[in-house]
Amino acid sequence: MQSASEQSQAAEPPARPARPGPPDHDYPDHWEADVVLRDGGTARIRPITADDADRLVSFYEQVSDESKYYRFFAPYPRLSAKDVHRFTHHDFVDRVGLAATVGGEFIATVRYDRINDRGLPASAPADEAEVAFLVQDAHQGRGVASALLEHIAAVARERDIRRFAAEVLPANTKMIKVFTDAGYTQKRSFEDGSVRLHLDLEPTDRSLAVQRAREQRAEARSVQRLLTPRSVAVVGAGRAPGGVGRTVLRNLIGAGFAGRVYAVNAALSDGDGATEFDGVPAHPSVGAIGEPVDLAVVAVPAERVPEAVADCGEHGVRGLVVLSAGYAESGAAGRERQRQLVRQARSYGMRIIGPNAFGIINTSADVRLNASLAPQMPAAGRIGLFTQSGAIGIALLAGLHRRGAGLSSFISAGNRADVSGNDFLQHWYDDPGTDVVLLYLESIGNPRKFTRLARRTAAVKPVVVVKGARHSGSAPPGHRVPVTRIPHATVSALLRQAGVIRVDTVTELVDAGLLLAAQPLPAGPRVAILGNSESLGLLTYDACLTEGLRPLRPLDLTTAAEPADFREALAAALADETSDAVVVTAIPWVGENGATEFGDGEVLAAALREAVASAAVPTKPVVVVHVEMGGLAEALAVATSTRPAAPGRSATTSGPRQAGPPAEAGPTAPEPGRDGSGSGPAAAGPGPVASAPVASGPAPAVSGPGPVVSGPDPVTSGATPPDRSAPPAAIPSYPAAERAVRALAEAVRYGQWRRQAADPGRVPEFEDIDEAGAAALIERVLGAAEADPRGVTLGTEQAGELLGRYGIAVLPTLPAPTPDAAVAAAGRLGYPVALKTTAPHLRHRPDLGGVRLDLATEEQLRTAYAELTEVLGKPEEIQPVVQAMVPRGVDTVVRSAIDPAVGAVLSFGLSGAASELLGDTAHRLVPATDRDVSELVRSLRTAPLLFGWRGSAPVDTPALEEVLLRVSRLVDDHPEVVAVSLEPVVVAPRGLSVLGATVRLAPPAPRTDLGPRSLPSY
Repeated sequence: MQSASEQSQAAEPPARPARPGPPDHDYPDHWEADVVLRDGGTARIRPITADDADRLVSFYEQVSDESKYYRFFAPYPRLSAKDVHRFTHHDFVDRVGLAATVGGEFIATVRYDRINDRGLPASAPADEAEVAFLVQDAHQGRGVASALLEHIAAVARERDIRRFAAEVLPANTKMIKVFTDAGYTQKRSFEDGSVRLHLDLEPTDRSLAVQRAREQRAEARSVQRLLTPRSVAVVGAGRAPGGVGRTVLRNLIGAGFAGRVYAVNAALSDGDGATEFDGVPAHPSVGAIGEPVDLAVVAVPAERVPEAVADCGEHGVRGLVVLSAGYAESGAAGRERQRQLVRQARSYGMRIIGPNAFGIINTSADVRLNASLAPQMPAAGRIGLFTQSGAIGIALLAGLHRRGAGLSSFISAGNRADVSGNDFLQHWYDDPGTDVVLLYLESIGNPRKFTRLARRTAAVKPVVVVKGARHSGSAPPGHRVPVTRIPHATVSALLRQAGVIRVDTVTELVDAGLLLAAQPLPAGPRVAILGNSESLGLLTYDACLTEGLRPLRPLDLTTAAEPADFREALAAALADETSDAVVVTAIPWVGENGATEFGDGEVLAAALREAVASAAVPTKPVVVVHVEMGGLAEALAVATSTRPAAPGRSATTSGPRQAGPPAEAGPTAPEPGRDGSGSGPAAAGPGPVASAPVASGPAPAVSGPGPVVSGPDPVTSGATPPDRSAPPAAIPSYPAAERAVRALAEAVRYGQWRRQAADPGRVPEFEDIDEAGAAALIERVLGAAEADPRGVTLGTEQAGELLGRYGIAVLPTLPAPTPDAAVAAAGRLGYPVALKTTAPHLRHRPDLGGVRLDLATEEQLRTAYAELTEVLGKPEEIQPVVQAMVPRGVDTVVRSAIDPAVGAVLSFGLSGAASELLGDTAHRLVPATDRDVSELVRSLRTAPLLFGWRGSAPVDTPALEEVLLRVSRLVDDHPEVVAVSLEPVVVAPRGLSVLGATVRLAPPAPRTDLGPRSLPSY
């Protein structure tokens, strides 16, 4: 067996005698998967069938004698016909073989054979199998065997195999390491000159951690290969200037790309001799280049893309940026064309950005890649920007440029058929050149994975997201996403739980992102306000209160204040331990002669930077709110970072160009040419570029608000002393108090999340939980002959039994179909009692008068019964029941449900029409920790009712939090529990009572986030 780094192969005797077995099963196409390997390339894993005999023989011939020896423990130069038959004929139950393929050819194989306790061939119920691997030498070191092990283990678990056994020669240390590094529980022994390994295939926390770490490294590497090519070919560059391909070619050259650039035009011929476009060699095909090509930018009509992809794949291109339009955004035929594109590219091990993409940019000084339709290169900086929309990408590039911001990398992925925001989160997570991640998303293809990756990334650097298409009810054309039943507000709450900074507009995206990139995180919500306008200070004060911050009384420097006064006041505020952040407000001061004293803001900017630089340790963020202060925003924005630039990356430059004048509107992206670069709208890519959004070099002085991205470490609270040799840090500035404070509030909330994330809490172990008993009950209900395969809602007794096994007691409810039955029920329960209706249209609707409380006598009970039936309907219509009274308290609702897009969600709110009308419900992902449920209870707007509002007695919130934790455990332990509703849960000053419960069971949907690594299927 062999992984990317291993040399090869677990041993297996050549061939055992055939034995009778179960009939062959249908081909298991759900075992097919595309995977990203350690080096960033891709391979396809699929079952081996009888049609693969020739492929297997060809594969084996390319394996070295040493690898064959490790596989068979003896020289084995060729496979016999019997071997080929055995290794290609499987029943997909007791005998399974998988192959990893690239370009349709085998590069590695793995197989298992079910065995009994004596090591002989067996069928179920035997639950052990012998496993063996073989990896072609040319592909050793790519992580192939590690990926195959994950997939063959998942197949084995599906077939009720719980353990793998393997024999390995002691010299084959790399193969042994594959097993030991996988994270499974294992045993190892030395017998007859070989190492005997036994792996328990039940996933463990360690095996899952290993799998996800490998996934991160592989997917990050696949993105890195796209962003750092050594050579780029533009496929579809026209002979004449103009057209999408020629535009990208010009942008690559203009950015000063550090590698080799080639133009490809199918209309050229080998007889054309040496041909150049814009000074770079032009060829009729990628194959004609004769040199390795790492990245191809495809700008040909959609109908010609398959030919271009084949040309690239057959000549070793590693990745594609497909600008061509005419795919899933154009209808059913386009969707099928997009599926074929992804399948074709993956068959060659290539990854795709697009189709219908705007392109990618890497500003690193040693790369300088602008493989996009953006006419000019952005300034280098430390923000990573991902968009799904070319139009929004143009707007964000232009907005960041106006704000004096620089980027580390930019991606506009179009239909994101393959590479998505998840892949770039994997890359930016440990990219030393990126401090802040900005994402514009119109859909989330794998929400569970996105939430997991965002939480991990947010623990080390801010992730700011604006979500488009929030209320359309459907994904944008071209985007494949799971359907969600939960409202947008719930999704936002769950993303915030994961540490994502959720904003509503692209303006807020830039506002928050640039503050986070330029300033340290605030240590708390206390805000000092100072400036020369009392009115602007009060507006800032009010905005702070609106955003939940704790502003100090504004310090009015008066309109007579000079820059030196600002400098002294800001220095004092930075040294004052009673504040965590500072907002400076400024308006022009007009002298008697009508001239300003601030030199159009430049003098004031210098004074503010001097005050920040004089701080002993820059632990407080500073933002500026200005009104018509000419030059102030620009002067504040041109400052550079206090931190030394990362190796190979300049903080202020992007390539060889020098700073120039402000960027003017650039040329629009031309239509495709008609001489080999494509014709008609099919090749137009994402559309014309309206303006030159960015300029290379230091951020030029342009009008408008101007935070910058370079500054103290945004993922610390300024613990690293500033580099005094560098110019002072840039200070973000905003034209309105509300915008500055909203961005600051996001930084405060994110800083609080970061501090809490260091101690996320724990999922408690309750000793009284009967997990096995609950599982047996669930299996019995779902296994009943009369059970609906779509799901079953438990009856009152079964729901109470299931909840009881998790320590959740539901108050007994007795039916009362007649007045006499109601009296008998009250006699069993004891007075006083409650009489209430349970008909679906009346349940949980106290406003309709369907509940009578504190009925202390039989007479009161009969009277209440008569009133209910007279007003609301006959007993069979209103379904009355009797319950014992419980101590008074606050009525609450606890729910949990499985959403196909985001997984299990725990919800909490107060009962009643007012909470429902206001949407005052809080949510957390399952499994919830003790910290999660504590925050859940306190995050409601109506939460004060639980803590003694207006002199009322505080209720027993610890008991409430325990119920929330128990519900979370139930849903997490048993994915068959697809919905739980406890309503009402009456929380008293001491204890609580669950008065009603509904539980729904259904066969669980497959968990795509827990299986072996794979790319989204097409």
